[in-house]
Amino acid sequence: MGNFCGGGSICMKLYDFLSENKTAIVSTWFNEILATYPSDTSNFLKNKKDRFANPVGQTIFAGMEGLLTQIIAGLKTGEVLNKAEIDLLLDGIVRIRAIQDFKPSEAVGFISGLKNIVSNQVKDAKKSASVPSEGELMELGRLLDDLLLRAFDIYMGCREKIYELKANEARNLTFRLLRQANLINESRMSAPCFLNFKNIDKERKEVAK
Repeated sequence: MGNFCGGGSICMKLYDFLSENKTAIVSTWFNEILATYPSDTSNFLKNKKDRFANPVGQTIFAGMEGLLTQIIAGLKTGEVLNKAEIDLLLDGIVRIRAIQDFKPSEAVGFISGLKNIVSNQVKDAKKSASVPSEGELMELGRLLDDLLLRAFDIYMGCREKIYELKANEARNLTFRLLRQANLINESRMSAPCFLNFKNIDKERKEVAK
């Protein structure tokens, strides 16, 4: 016979609970992140099935699904999460939000959202099914706090790259204006002073991926 949790419910392992409710959790999580966008954008992103017609929506959904899969696997085995895989999944989502008009807290806040979603799922399940213990939920909270910090680091890295690109473009524009006004002597400038347009475009595309 299992141990009793709050409300008379039988305790179950958190990874089992997350596995059983994975589809509902990911769907709710995805809809919550869509709610941070304007309605027309949100409606478009909901069509997540076609990665060619809607790569942004598909990337966000696949990233969230992958993150939850990694969390479940880590809880089940008791091993440390695969940082490389986690960072790759986080990067796919955070990189998109870093180039959009979000505050830092808004850009990475979807991580905290998962904690609330799981908590609500547990509250609903207490009425009729077995649920994870409070201790396991606290452990999940600590794990998500770590993911939040990793997401913030990725966000800051993306923003720094964007600022660098904007600074390069500003210098390049200034150079062109000065050259058009015949206010500079190119023959007296060393090669490093000239910006490589192709590299700037390439870097911009890399940030937007």
